[in-house]
Amino acid sequence: MMSSRSLRLVLPALLLAVLFAVGGWALGPLPPLGPLLDPANGVWAVAAAADLPRAQSASIAGLESPVQVIFDHRGVPHVFARSENDAYRAMGYVVARDRLFQMEIQTRAAAGRLSEWLGPRGLTLDRSSRRLGLPWGAERKFAALDTLSPGYRAVVAYSEGVNAWIDAMRPRDLPIEYRLLNVRPLRWQPQFTQYFFVQMGLTLAFNDASLTRQEVASVVGSSAADALFPVNSPIQEPIQPNGRTSPRYDFRPIPPPGPPGSFPLARHSDQRSGTDGDGLGSNNWAVAPARTANHFALLAGDPHLTLTLPSIWYEAHLSVPGVLDVAGVGFPGAPGIIIGFNRDLAWSFTNTSSDVNDYYLETVDDADHPTRYRLDGRWKPLERRIEVYRGRGGEVLASDTLLFTHRGPMNRQDGRWLSMHWTVFDPSRESGIFLQIQHAHSAAEWLHQMENFSAPTQNGLVADRSGTIAIRSSGRYPRRPGDGRGDVIRDGSSSASDWIGDLPLAQYPSGLNPPQGFLASANQQPVDPRVSSVYLGSDWYAPWRAMRINTLLRADSQVTPDAMRRYQTDPGSPRADALVPRFLQAADLAERNGSSDPELRRAAAILRSWDHRYTSDNRAAGLFELAMEELVERTWDELGTGRGRLPGSSILLELMQTPKSPWWDDHRTAPVEDRDAILIASLRAAMTRARAQFGPPGDSGWSWSGIRHANIYHLLHIPAFSVLGIPMQGGPSTLNPSSGDGTEGASWRMVVELGPEVHAWGAYPGGQSGNPVSPRYQDRLPAWKEGRLDSLAFPRTPQDLGVGDSRSTLTLLPSP
Repeated sequence: MMSSRSLRLVLPALLLAVLFAVGGWALGPLPPLGPLLDPANGVWAVAAAADLPRAQSASIAGLESPVQVIFDHRGVPHVFARSENDAYRAMGYVVARDRLFQMEIQTRAAAGRLSEWLGPRGLTLDRSSRRLGLPWGAERKFAALDTLSPGYRAVVAYSEGVNAWIDAMRPRDLPIEYRLLNVRPLRWQPQFTQYFFVQMGLTLAFNDASLTRQEVASVVGSSAADALFPVNSPIQEPIQPNGRTSPRYDFRPIPPPGPPGSFPLARHSDQRSGTDGDGLGSNNWAVAPARTANHFALLAGDPHLTLTLPSIWYEAHLSVPGVLDVAGVGFPGAPGIIIGFNRDLAWSFTNTSSDVNDYYLETVDDADHPTRYRLDGRWKPLERRIEVYRGRGGEVLASDTLLFTHRGPMNRQDGRWLSMHWTVFDPSRESGIFLQIQHAHSAAEWLHQMENFSAPTQNGLVADRSGTIAIRSSGRYPRRPGDGRGDVIRDGSSSASDWIGDLPLAQYPSGLNPPQGFLASANQQPVDPRVSSVYLGSDWYAPWRAMRINTLLRADSQVTPDAMRRYQTDPGSPRADALVPRFLQAADLAERNGSSDPELRRAAAILRSWDHRYTSDNRAAGLFELAMEELVERTWDELGTGRGRLPGSSILLELMQTPKSPWWDDHRTAPVEDRDAILIASLRAAMTRARAQFGPPGDSGWSWSGIRHANIYHLLHIPAFSVLGIPMQGGPSTLNPSSGDGTEGASWRMVVELGPEVHAWGAYPGGQSGNPVSPRYQDRLPAWKEGRLDSLAFPRTPQDLGVGDSRSTLTLLPSP
């Protein structure tokens, strides 16, 4: 029963939800007000299910033995079961109880079935998912699974737990989003887990490097395109240690714009741009015992993903005596722990950003209505798949005929047909491998179990209690014919263009107990090209974050768990260290040449006073970011700024080495500018914009906390259920990076000390419950915002939690 105080707190949120439904409904037809306002089962009833009951029991079909689930004071379920599959049944039950709507909406997004909830408004998204082949790929992968494998049985067990909750739900238990949409939950199917992993593949392993390169080449020629989006990063600070103690700058002259290519494509866009908006990135690092204060290995991980309420992660602890004892976070919709620790080791992942999908220009029999494609001089039939999109009432809204070659889905791009081969669509068993690594007892065993991991490629970091630290860029890396590059569009009429196998494990970027005493990854190029020239991808993130964490780790030979925590929100910026002096040098040159521009002088003074740290109270970072925006727009005007991906800041720094390069000239202005002229113009324009946006210099409006925020939206973007405008320490390309709109960032922060007893700390932005009026909906936000981590309970037995730390007990029994 909720207290009167708790009820007073939740009623405003419920009222806002109803007002949103009545006055601001943008997702579909207005839901009937009668059911919404029904005091017994309408939105008001959601408050009755907002908190955990002190004690409860339920039954699950298929459960082999009773399972005890104890929720600690942070709302984390500690699942004590007698078999592994029973643990997954229990996990399915408790995750569904907390996150059912989230589980279904992410499934519908991947399956292209949002229009069944949203009507015509969901049609564009649904068509995009299906034309990309997401449901086709998920169904293909699921059909290829071995039904006798432990991974398959775990997914089935998890589904049984989810459906047990759905079957047992009382009317008041229905999540509020279903009420506002006026829909009912789907029965959970085992293949829905595969839908989720394909959707994550889209987030982490979809690379348009070949399309970007072709688009740019069509404007400025192939030589320039190769230099602006190079195979190798011009700044080398690789994941695999190369024996250096500082970054290496492999700067080369960038060819001037050349004649346009002959294969034009419309510009595309993705997460990366010339301002290094790498909020959708990740960090992890491990330190060997010889460099830690307590002489135990330490591991830190903070994957950066889209920030949502509820969070993309769900925290749990699974215990099966003699079989499994693991804690950390997993994905709602999938069994097991994805990032976490057991009694012997800890692990985390960052995305490799590798190139694992290729495009092929296909020759078809009919440009408008193809039925066949040409391969090695013969016509082959296209696989056809009819996709029907239905509305809220089951009515047909639209239908598409999708086409597939032996490589994958084929779509029309500017009058030409391109097919795509993608490792995410090939048969694999990621879910089963994530379950296997939970059982590892050493770093070596963990790495062995990751050998068959396929997609998305990930930098897997692991540390164990023996003191071993290791990292490997795991996943399937396709081998291409010829020069091996994947950032080109290949001739689809020849099977000689197809992949010729996979990169052998021995050539994967890796590190094991390096002499430097630490390992780190931050989405940078994994291996120094002077060590290995094997193609893994192109247009890598600039290694600014990697440079910063390596600087911190090199400077500290007595690292503590708290230092690891502080590093995760460190505000230092090698990007600003490299580029601020360029603006200042240009401003000084203008001064020496007789410039009497007071605005330029004031802007330079502001930047000169800044320590290049993105602290919440600094009043210069905003000016620098505006100057970078202006610099990007003026420098890359030849590429058509404002659309598509632009070269990153490391390319800008490389271009700085050639002050008279024709790239510096802004063709929209009459004079021919050089580097310093563009830097001066950019800084002057930034100062004008800063005055307009922030007020007079020195005003509170210049404070970084008022300029850059985290914005965590509810899955339906309902304002009353979102938390917006959160001031953050950190900025672009810092260890706590912030995207322009603040919707991406650290989705889970974890630090683990691997001593005789494993100790762990963690936090994520949100809470365990998906119920917006629950006290567990956003209770972790304050700690996450401030960079604090909670101590993570890891009891060996139910009794170890103690009465004071036990908030709720759930007993799950086999169905009679």
